[in-house]
Amino acid sequence: MTSHSPTQDQSINNQPPPKKRGLLGSGLIVSAMTFISRILGLIRDIVIATLVGAGGAADAFFIAFKIPNFLRRLFAEGAFNQAFIPVLAEYAEKKTRAEIRLLIDSVAGCLGLSLLALTSLAMLLAPALVWVFAPGFASDPDKQAMTADLLRITFPYLLLISLTAFSGSILNTWGRFAIPAITPVFLNLSLIGCALFLTPLVGSAAEALAWGVLIAGMVQLAFQLPFLAQVGLLPLPRPRWKHEGVRRILRLMAPALFGVSVSQINLLLDTVLASFLTDGSVGWLYYADRLVELPLGVFGIAIATVILPTLSRQHATADADKFSQLLDWAVRMVLLIGLPAALALVLLAQPLLITLFQYGAMTAYDVEMSALALQAYALGLLAFMLIKVLAPGYFARQDTRTPVRIGIKAMAANMVFNLLLIVPLAHAGLALATAASAFLNAFWLARGLRREGVLRWSAGWGRYALQLLLALSGLVSLLLWLSPATEVWLMWSLQERILRLALVVVAGALGYGVLLLLAGIRLRHLRHS
Repeated sequence: MTSHSPTQDQSINNQPPPKKRGLLGSGLIVSAMTFISRILGLIRDIVIATLVGAGGAADAFFIAFKIPNFLRRLFAEGAFNQAFIPVLAEYAEKKTRAEIRLLIDSVAGCLGLSLLALTSLAMLLAPALVWVFAPGFASDPDKQAMTADLLRITFPYLLLISLTAFSGSILNTWGRFAIPAITPVFLNLSLIGCALFLTPLVGSAAEALAWGVLIAGMVQLAFQLPFLAQVGLLPLPRPRWKHEGVRRILRLMAPALFGVSVSQINLLLDTVLASFLTDGSVGWLYYADRLVELPLGVFGIAIATVILPTLSRQHATADADKFSQLLDWAVRMVLLIGLPAALALVLLAQPLLITLFQYGAMTAYDVEMSALALQAYALGLLAFMLIKVLAPGYFARQDTRTPVRIGIKAMAANMVFNLLLIVPLAHAGLALATAASAFLNAFWLARGLRREGVLRWSAGWGRYALQLLLALSGLVSLLLWLSPATEVWLMWSLQERILRLALVVVAGALGYGVLLLLAGIRLRHLRHS
């Protein structure tokens, strides 16, 4: 066996993200890929709204899809990602190629074996899972049985998409951000295709969509494997539970289950409580959440995706100043994008829902109810984004305990808010409670980073805040001027709705950009190398 020095191995094989692109460039690539996926996601939701609307069958599918999707976000993109990437980044900085491959093979084996066992158990206990996640369905045996049948089809998606997330974590650490970011496109294409072409064969749009979820998981995993092979890191799964890296990841994962995924848990609690409300409540929350997910995924998650590997490297090399500067930059980017996105969702809630979803089985009343939930969720959009970029400040330093304590407090607050708001505001109260608890979560995360000296605000925050305020004030005036009353939107044809919404969105985005320039913000101010 030919020997290689650690330095040689690192320089040849580890391939960190290209320096010339910078974090802004990498973030824009992830945002662009995610934007394509989210647009297809909206088309997917239009198809779902048209075929199944927001009634009992829709509620059954949404729960059957939400359970594996929630666990994916909790484990694969939440706890596992935040524990695995810092350890992998440290190995990339300090270990040889052979040691890196051994870590990846060991993690792949342990993760795959665990997920296979969990999937098998969940399929056997599908009715019990439905009762846990949607206890209100117990009053309708047919609805509960339908949901359990759909869950048996969709749950293997957790196994497939978690392995896909594992592959994406490796590619992100090696600077291949575009491939994991574009992968969700296949979920949307699969759901659209199955809804349109499989429904006539199986006789139920909800069942066709369930098969679409399973097919998507297979395609997404298969898509990433060649790119792992391209960087020489295609795993050969071999479960080694005693491997030092695996043990560290497991120790970090246990508390991380709550750290970055609190907003997802709060959304799940909304669904549990909504199952006790009137038919359609789960669907109203789903459609509202989907629109909030667009800016959250395109910008908030994109920023979090590119900063975590970099923060982990900076922690490994003990570069505290750059670590703090990167967190400061991430918060500024979230404010720059999150505030106008939240304002737009609040002001354009009904026009967005009317244009995108009010066709076929989706009624005007469904749109009105979904709009209330959307406006409530939108109030918390900034906090959702801040959580995404502040939590990596802990995980990159392999501190998963602090976010757990914060997460538990935020969940407790969310439950209190739920109980206070569900009676007067029904499903919209659940959404508002989630938004309020998210702000508490973000505040506590930021305060903790400040106390530890990890987050230090750079100079110029007062000027930056004033510039944003001026631009946002102009944006609100522009959107109110461009968008007619709800009654007018309802009278327009599909083509007229799409054209006017496109005009409002494009003009609003361009207007906000011009207002930022007039306020003195330039592109060079937004870069971070």
